[in-house]
Amino acid sequence: MSAQRPTATAHQLVTCLWFTGQAEEAARLYVEAFSGYRPDTYVGAVHRSNIDVAPQGETLLERGEVLTVDFTLDGQRFVALNGSTEPVPYTDAVSFQVLCANQQEIDHFWTALAAGGGQEVACGWLTDRYGVRWQVVPQVLLELLAGEDQDAAARVQSAMMRMGKFSIEGLMDAAKDAYGAEEE
Repeated sequence: MSAQRPTATAHQLVTCLWFTGQAEEAARLYVEAFSGYRPDTYVGAVHRSNIDVAPQGETLLERGEVLTVDFTLDGQRFVALNGSTEPVPYTDAVSFQVLCANQQEIDHFWTALAAGGGQEVACGWLTDRYGVRWQVVPQVLLELLAGEDQDAAARVQSAMMRMGKFSIEGLMDAAKDAYGAEEE
């Protein structure tokens, strides 16, 4: 007996991620990465195809193979879809931002999401092994960039642009003024 898909309400957005046979694997990787740090994170229903799916004669899925996986990361619903036999590339135009409270969270999410072939990009961005783009960002960065001292914000932005994975210590050092006092 398979679990029923939760009913979406009229005001709910659900992100659908497209995969080439790895929908369940990807959903489980993401849930594993988030579950220790974010509440309301889980794999929901795994839906299997009721028919052989063969658009234009090419078999995409055989009956019984995973079609979609419902999963939730920190309360945000997603659907992973096995939608093609050929990879459809993700681009930098869409990414998921993970706000982190401290360096331990940054290190955890960075390692978990880059595992198994992910790639560091720049400025807190990485691409996971499926090509999905992530931004692993310390909350303090947003606060430093929005601070009243525009010189400090400029130093922080300059430091940020030189980083791959963010270092909170490096960002805080950049926020210090020329005399070593931290900016308020």
